[in-house]
Amino acid sequence: MKSLILLLFVPFFVQAQSTDAFTITGSIKGLSENGVVTLTNFNDQNDTVARTLVKKGVFTLSGAIGEPNLYQVNFHAVEKKFLLFMGNDKITLAGDVTALQNVIVNGSPTHSDFATFQQTFNPLVQKLTTLSQTISAKPDTKREDTLMIQYTAAFEKVKKTIDDFIATKKSSPVAPFVLLVTSEIEQDITAVERRYNLLAPAQQQGFYGKILKGQIADSRIGAVGTDALTFVQNDTMGRPIALSSFKGKYVLIDFWASWCKPCRIENPNVVAAYNRFKSKNFTVLGVSLDRSKEPWIKAIHDDELKWTHVSDLQYWNNAVAQLYKVEGIPQNFLVDPNGKIVGKNLRGEQLHEKLCELLGCNN
Repeated sequence: MKSLILLLFVPFFVQAQSTDAFTITGSIKGLSENGVVTLTNFNDQNDTVARTLVKKGVFTLSGAIGEPNLYQVNFHAVEKKFLLFMGNDKITLAGDVTALQNVIVNGSPTHSDFATFQQTFNPLVQKLTTLSQTISAKPDTKREDTLMIQYTAAFEKVKKTIDDFIATKKSSPVAPFVLLVTSEIEQDITAVERRYNLLAPAQQQGFYGKILKGQIADSRIGAVGTDALTFVQNDTMGRPIALSSFKGKYVLIDFWASWCKPCRIENPNVVAAYNRFKSKNFTVLGVSLDRSKEPWIKAIHDDELKWTHVSDLQYWNNAVAQLYKVEGIPQNFLVDPNGKIVGKNLRGEQLHEKLCELLGCNN
């Protein structure tokens, strides 16, 4: 599974187009006389927006940017920096260079929203990450274990906090930014689209809003009700396997990897579904995002995954994963005998319920 924290540092670039201007006046203790201070686009360190020198402990940066975004104030003499989510505002900074995390920012409502985001989300995501790392280090973690219960509760709290932030800050430029940088945590494009639709029109049409719109459009690939995209990939013996060879059956395309702990925790559920419904025209096609053959084969045997498996051993660059826009695992697509996708991301009891609905079940 990809790292849960890509959070604050997703690379984006914004070109300045506005004729409005900003000024940043800073009074930061500990800066040396004539020390260089620059403002750079956080996502493109070669884009220096403004440059000045410290005079009697004060500096002023000025210029213009196209729309609010994340920028970086750089104090070159001491090799320190401060993040600022800003627009064309008149901003003051006050604090000490030895404690930039405590710098007081006035004049930028956008930065105030960004600070709220950091204060609210950083502890929650840190807790979620710590639990994820602890679970990954335990080879015998099961769905019902206390750690998994704690992880689920923390995950639900993050989701609710995202909802609350978007609902209360829907007109803020930070809202689409938050929605974008947290989308990888939940990996639920339906939730992203629902929240996107709550954004004020100006934010939907802004820089981050346009990126979100593109992601939502990409999510139509592999959507329920669409035709499954065909592919061919080699199995564990190097033989090419085509998705089309499963036509006439219900097939669960299951994206996983030997190194993915949540996948391994979910595998017993997939095994149970396979054993329960394999006599009812159902099978599984595993697509692994492994990097080498040995751990892939070992995990297949250890987890008793007795269905067809394919992989090109290209990790996140797996061609089928890229075709289906898979950004996180475990992930799956349930395809009907006619090649239509009839289910997506079915885990736990949801998988059994869907198969019962389609195939019937007496047990």
